[in-house]
Amino acid sequence: MKRPFRIAVTGAAGSISNSLLFRLAAGEVFGPDQPLILQLIERPEAMEALRGMAMELEDCAFPLLHNVRLHDNIQDGFSNVHFAFLVGAKPRGPGMERADLLSANAEIFSAQGRALNDYANPDVKVLVVGNPANTNALIASRNAPDLSPSQFTAMSRLDHNRAKGMIANRFGCNASDIRKVAIWGNHSATQYPDLHHATAMGEPVWPELDPKWVDEEYIPRVQKRGAEIIAARGQSSAASAAQGAIDHMRDWYFGTPDDDFVSMCVVSDGSYGVTKGIVFSFPVRCRYGRHEIVQGLPIDEAARKRIETTEKELIDEKAGVEHLLPAETEAAHLNLRTTLRSGASRYGEEDTLDDSEASVLRTDRVL
Repeated sequence: MKRPFRIAVTGAAGSISNSLLFRLAAGEVFGPDQPLILQLIERPEAMEALRGMAMELEDCAFPLLHNVRLHDNIQDGFSNVHFAFLVGAKPRGPGMERADLLSANAEIFSAQGRALNDYANPDVKVLVVGNPANTNALIASRNAPDLSPSQFTAMSRLDHNRAKGMIANRFGCNASDIRKVAIWGNHSATQYPDLHHATAMGEPVWPELDPKWVDEEYIPRVQKRGAEIIAARGQSSAASAAQGAIDHMRDWYFGTPDDDFVSMCVVSDGSYGVTKGIVFSFPVRCRYGRHEIVQGLPIDEAARKRIETTEKELIDEKAGVEHLLPAETEAAHLNLRTTLRSGASRYGEEDTLDDSEASVLRTDRVL
């Protein structure tokens, strides 16, 4: 049997995690033969709810679930983890401006970046889900000087999946028949869902589309889908966000299909003229645990304007948290390497003798 991967999830008692954790434990991300140790992190006041979540995980009797650990601090929660899902974030409250939201979350993610740097596996892969995801990922990455910026990503896969689902519905085909949709920019209402390179059942979709419908209906609906869901059901996306996180991490780990690319928010290396050092959604391909921005896609003038609009928003967000971005990590973000560190998984001390209160589910299987 394989050695278990350690998976950290913040905001683990929340609604997104309620969908994410059970599917992680079922093998939907890392495969049906990969054991897992879940290291679940919550605020102290949410620990009892998290304990209830752990009870349900135990009651599912997942064969792959080797250990569940509950933590109210990020230092223990990130200890030796191979993968981190940063789901928890401070939500926007009544009267709160976007700048206030950025400031509140900046403190959280700067601390998480430092803890990942100091306690996580040296090859940890980090996915930021909590909003504003792009800038939160930048803050975490800039506060992790010993980790590569390529180890930090943010999620635009939810937007990517929304874009695929809507265009599949338009063409009357399955979403799996849609290829090469791209999301550019910020996970916000300025993002640019791009269909110029997309295919349906192997045929280009652009010649079959009315540009007016794309500009006035399709793009705005993808951009504002989150608000549409809140208006319809009274709460924000949860199951679809969990699906986006699952798809993102699975493709990062296993690789993307040869005839397709996906959308991931990664640190910009200047591709397509996007400012270096911001976390920006690009079309990417993944191989061997590494991601690479797809090069050479033609960008017309209208698309360029949309990309510049969402780029400006991210530059402004970065300026608003500049005081939390250590100067010593700037060079690494402006001069990116094309690969991660080693791609290997390193294993810390096992928990077989751990009788601490944090360990709520433990097995003694031979590994």
